[in-house]
Amino acid sequence: MKRNLFTTLVVALSMCLSACAGEKTITMNQLPQEAQTLIQTYFADDPVSYIMQEREGLLPEYEVRFASASKVEFDHKGALLKVDCGNRAVPLGLVPEVVRTYVQTNYPNAAITEWSKDDRRWKAELNNGIELEFNSKYEFVRIDD
Repeated sequence: MKRNLFTTLVVALSMCLSACAGEKTITMNQLPQEAQTLIQTYFADDPVSYIMQEREGLLPEYEVRFASASKVEFDHKGALLKVDCGNRAVPLGLVPEVVRTYVQTNYPNAAITEWSKDDRRWKAELNNGIELEFNSKYEFVRIDD
């Protein structure tokens, strides 16, 4: 009896999570305020192509694509998770100064083209193909292979 109840609960939870999963297009006004502010500050001259709300589990995440093909991702509160500017440099204000200084000192001819959070680490991808990894305090950890 307990086993059947447990199995039923697992199946119901799985169905609920599947129902919550999905993507839908939204408008700028539906983004969290922090995300709206970041876009208005750093991408004002780059028209938005679309904004997607993605659900994998209980909390939504957001992806914004621009006409330039740049992409920005946010968590459910509007905190930056990733900015990918293709072969162009990420706007300076989106990367902490300590990371910018590290890159300028050690890779003076390179630019950061992608800045992303992966669990508790941050990654900076450079236009020369090198990917640098930093801890949560933005201290250099290693070159990611």
